[in-house]
Amino acid sequence: MRDPNALITTAQLEALLNTPNLRLYDCTTTTVPPPPGVDAPYVAVSGRPAFEQAHIPGADYLDIQAEFSDNTTPLRFMLADLATLEAAFSRHGLAAGHKIVLYSANNMWMSTRFWWMLRALGVDATVLDGGFDKWRAENRPTESGPPKGYPPATFRATPRPSLFGNKHDVLAGMQAPNTVIVNALGDELFRGSAPSRYGRPGRIPGSVQVSAATLIEPATKTFTTLEDAKQKFESQGVTPEKHVIVYCGGGISANIDLFLLHQLGYNNLTLYDASMGEWARDETLPIQTG
Repeated sequence: MRDPNALITTAQLEALLNTPNLRLYDCTTTTVPPPPGVDAPYVAVSGRPAFEQAHIPGADYLDIQAEFSDNTTPLRFMLADLATLEAAFSRHGLAAGHKIVLYSANNMWMSTRFWWMLRALGVDATVLDGGFDKWRAENRPTESGPPKGYPPATFRATPRPSLFGNKHDVLAGMQAPNTVIVNALGDELFRGSAPSRYGRPGRIPGSVQVSAATLIEPATKTFTTLEDAKQKFESQGVTPEKHVIVYCGGGISANIDLFLLHQLGYNNLTLYDASMGEWARDETLPIQTG
C-alpha cells in the first residue's frame, strides 16, 4: 500500500547528502494578500531570498510561478505546457536515474505540488517529511548563498494526463456515481460561511471535505499517520475503488490530500488544477454553501 520511495525522513536525507545522483530541490513559494486594486486571491512570493539565507546543503531552488506555471492566465500556479516544463526541469539538472528529493518551508504544500507535477510527467520523486521546518528544528546542517545548481540535463516527460483535470472533468464527475470530489480547504471556506478571497463563497456542489491542514501534525509539520488519513477519507466516502478529484483554492494544498491518497493505495486520482480560483468566479458554474 505505502510507496516507500515517495517519502523520506530528515535523518535519511542527511545520510544521502553527498550521493552523486541526488537532486535536491527547495520548492518554497509563499502567498500574500494582493495589494490594493489587484483583483486576485493572493500574490505568489518567491522563496529564493529565504533560500539564500539558509537551505539544505547542495539544494537547488525551484520557483513554481516564475518557471513552472502558465503565465498567460491570471490564475496562479496553473500547470505550464509540456515544452516549458521539460525545458525548466532540464535547466535544473533533472533527468532519469536521479534520486529526486523535494522540500519546502512553512508547510509541505509546495513540495507535494512539485511531486504531483512530476508524477503527471511520468517521474517519481520523494518528499521530505516535515520539510525545512523539521530539518531546522533538529539542528541539521544548512548553508547560505545562491543556488549552485546542477549540470543541465535532458528531461523527457512521459505524461500521465489524467492526473490533472479541468472544470469540465469536475462537471462530469458531479454526475458520475463512482466519482467523489474532495475539498481540501478549511471549514469556513468549505461551508461558505464568510466572504471568500476566491470569489463566490462556497464549494463545488456535492463535494466532501478532507482539509489538508488536518492531515499534517501541527507540532512537527509531518504527515499524519496512514491510519488517521484512511479514517478521515473513508468517513467522507472517499474509498479506493472511486475516481477521486481533489481541489482547493489554487491547486496547491490539495496535493497534501493527493500524496496521502497515493500512500494509501488509491490509483485513480485527479487534481482540479484551477480549483476555486476559477470555479468561484465563473457564474455559469454551480456553487453550494452551508
